[in-house]
Amino acid sequence: MAAEVTDNKQMSRFEIHHDGELAGFAEYLRHGDVIEFTHTEVDPKFRGHGLASQLVQQALDDVRSRGFSVRPVCPMVRGFIAEHDEYKDLVSAEDRERFDL
Repeated sequence: MAAEVTDNKQMSRFEIHHDGELAGFAEYLRHGDVIEFTHTEVDPKFRGHGLASQLVQQALDDVRSRGFSVRPVCPMVRGFIAEHDEYKDLVSAEDRERFDL
């Protein structure tokens, strides 16, 4: 399965493409150095292959590489961070309490 994640800054979303076809996206709002993830969606025909997790992981890795923090409003992003302790440091202490992380 050939999947690629890119940051489509014009549309404020990370996108995952499978064999050149848009398979899903994670929308965000940027507030200075905070990336607020608001919604994640994967096309039904691509579900069940781990693309949502791959999308979120690579988006979080990109955010980390830029020195930004994350506000996980999106349940998918929040759930991913809850299950992967290595990403909790991307969320401010205040937001960790707010989102029960």
